[in-house]
This record gives sequence, structure tokens and C-alpha cells, in this order.
Amino acid sequence: MDALAVICKRRSVRDYTGESIPREDLETIVDAARLAPSGHNNQPWEFIVITDPTMIQQLKVAAQWMEKAGAIIAVVMDPESRWWVEDGSAAVTTMLLAATALGYGSCWLEGNTLSREEKFKSLLGIPDDKRLLTLVPVGVPLRWPTKEKKSLAEVIHWERYGQ
Repeated sequence: MDALAVICKRRSVRDYTGESIPREDLETIVDAARLAPSGHNNQPWEFIVITDPTMIQQLKVAAQWMEKAGAIIAVVMDPESRWWVEDGSAAVTTMLLAATALGYGSCWLEGNTLSREEKFKSLLGIPDDKRLLTLVPVGVPLRWPTKEKKSLAEVIHWERYGQ
């Protein structure tokens, strides 16, 4: 699948079959995130790949639908980096696209991660001086969402807003 096809296909997938994901595919997904752009090439990220069902059960308090994910990738950031949120966002976006290119569904889980950050950091052994940006469940999709996006005409302006 070419890059533009992957971008067009990517959706937030929350229904998984429960099948495992080969280690090589998970490494490919994380490697893509590692190659994302970052301010001053700081690369302030590290990633924890979780495949242990017991740990996934503990993390699913953030979202029950995660229990059938083949893996969850925790995105750990160094907040000393000035652009750690932006850099982490670029890494996660690249990860989501890589998962789609390999035929997996994924979802950026933020809303329920931040409120449980300290608990999750403790569970995952993340040092106090690091931040947990998000958890990214990855899995074999039970179904692929078809929700429509806004049209280009609805979001594009030329030269000035409203034109």
C-alpha cells in the first residue's frame, strides 16, 4: 500500500479479534515511530511494547475495548525536551500509519491515559522523570471503521480564512 493510500485508510480501530501480532511487525511499527521528526532531532521518546495478557488486563481500565488488542504500545517521553508533546504526537501518528500499512488496526488512547498516568507509570516501571504520553492499542481488526471524514472543500481555505 502506498503512503497516500495508508493515510486515506487509517481510522481509529477499537474492535480486535484477540489474535497475537508477530514481534517483527511490532518492531516495524515502533521503528517507524522512532523515525518520526522531532524538534532539533531530540528524539525524546522511548516505547514499551506490552503483549502480556495480564498486563493488558491491568491497562484496560483506561478503555475496556483494549482487552482484545494484540499489543499495547506505551509512548514514554522526556519532558525536558521543549517539544515533547509535539514530538510524541508525530511519533504516534507515524506509528498509527505503520500499523495500518501492515494491516493492523490501532487507536490513539489519550483521554483516559492522562488521568491514570501515575498508576500506569508504576505498573510499567516508567521513571518519575518521564511522562506517559499515551497508550496505543494495536490489533487485528474485527471490522474496519468506515466513518466518513469531512470533505476537502469543508476544511480548505486559500490565502485567507473563508476563501
